[in-house]
Amino acid sequence: MALESAALLRAGLVLLVAAQVLPSASGCNGGFYERMINDLCSAKFKLDMAGLDRGLWCSWPDTTEIYEGVTNCTYQVALKMDCFWPNQIVDRFFTQIHRIYFHDCALTGRLLHDPPASILAPFIGVPVLVALLMTALVVWRSKRTEGVL
Repeated sequence: MALESAALLRAGLVLLVAAQVLPSASGCNGGFYERMINDLCSAKFKLDMAGLDRGLWCSWPDTTEIYEGVTNCTYQVALKMDCFWPNQIVDRFFTQIHRIYFHDCALTGRLLHDPPASILAPFIGVPVLVALLMTALVVWRSKRTEGVL
């Protein structure tokens, strides 16, 4: 754990020095950006996920803070290095995270589904009844010959 923290600190220092030394007009160095997010963001994410019980990896309430942290990390590194965000490197980075940590998670909690029948029935039944009542009213009014000579 101490080695991982030291590596994370060293990578952070390298990023800070690189942000000060490299001129901002040089634009984004994709290879260096990729190394930095792997050294900084991935290392922190791995530590945080290791501290979480493996059974909770698929629980969004338990992983949302960790996931937001790694997302913010990739964004902050991109800002420091004059890189656009999101980009293909970030896409590959998150694809790799999902492939390693979230590949066994069920999609059922995230898929769209129909509302329960108790909610859906009034939204279908009321317009149908109004249409039938309006039709009956028109037919009834057309059959009355009141006032016609």
